[in-house]
Amino acid sequence: MKNPGPFAVSDAHNHLQDDRFGGCQEERVAEAARAGVRHMVVNGSAESDWPAVAELAQRFPSVIPAFGYHPWHLGERTPDWESSLSDWLDSTPGAVVGEIGLDRWMLGNPDRWRSYSGLADRDPPPMELQEALFLVQMRMAVRRQVAASIHCLQAFGRLRDLLAAAPRPSRGFLLHSYGGPAEMVPEFVRLGAYFGFPGYYGHERKARQRETFRCIPVDRILLETDAPDQCLPAAWNRHPLTDARTGAALNHPANLGAVCEILAGVLKMNPAELADATSANFDRLFGRHP
Repeated sequence: MKNPGPFAVSDAHNHLQDDRFGGCQEERVAEAARAGVRHMVVNGSAESDWPAVAELAQRFPSVIPAFGYHPWHLGERTPDWESSLSDWLDSTPGAVVGEIGLDRWMLGNPDRWRSYSGLADRDPPPMELQEALFLVQMRMAVRRQVAASIHCLQAFGRLRDLLAAAPRPSRGFLLHSYGGPAEMVPEFVRLGAYFGFPGYYGHERKARQRETFRCIPVDRILLETDAPDQCLPAAWNRHPLTDARTGAALNHPANLGAVCEILAGVLKMNPAELADATSANFDRLFGRHP
C-alpha cells in the first residue's frame, strides 16, 4: 500500500516495554515519531514490567504509562501487588490504569493460553478471581479519575454487567481491540466506552470486526497497534520487524498510520480527518499532553 505521508496519530495501546523489542526501544520511538505518532499509551501487564513502563515514560515524553494486571498474569501477583500498583500510579506522572480485564477464552483453551502466555506451569485464573481483581483495579482508576484500558475475550456480557453495577471513571475507559458484538456497542457507549481498532483487523478473516466499527460513533474510536503483537497484513506493514531470538514477526508502533488508513477505508473517511478525530478522542480519554 502506498504511504501518503505521515499525519499525526496517537496509539491508544501498545507494549513498548516488551523484551521482544530487544532493548531497541529508543530506535522504535524515534521511528514512530517520524511516522507521525505523537503519543502512545504503554501498558504494563504485571508487577515485573511496571518499572520498565515507568522508565520509558521518564525517557520519552510521547509515552503515557499504564499500570495494571493483565488477566493472563494474575497468578504472578505478590501479596503486596495492590499497594505496589497504587504506588506506581501515584508516583508516575500521567499514569493511567491498564492492561486489566476479563478473559474467558483462556479457560476454554488452557493449552493454547499456556503457549501464548509463556506460563507453562500455571492453570488459567478462574473467572471469580479475574472479576474480583478487575473491580479492584477499576476502583483505582475511579479514585484517581484516570482512564482504564480493558482487555476482554469472550466475556463481553459479564464485562457489561460489572461495568454497569460499579463506579466508572468519569472520563471513560478503552475497550482495547474491541472484538465484541455490534449489538452491544450502544450499551458500552452509554457506560463511557471508547473502542480500540488494531491493524490486525485488516486481515481478510476479520471482516466481522471491521464491520462492527461501522456501528461505532466516530467520536468513540481510537487507533492502536498493540505492538509488538497483532501484526498488520503484509501489504500494510511498512515497518517490518522480527524477534531476533525466534525470527517471529513483530508489530512496530510506527505502523499506526497504516492502521488509520485501514480503518479510514472501512469507514469511507479521509485518513487525515480520521487521524484528527481519533487524536481528539485520545486527548479526551487520556488527557491532553504537550
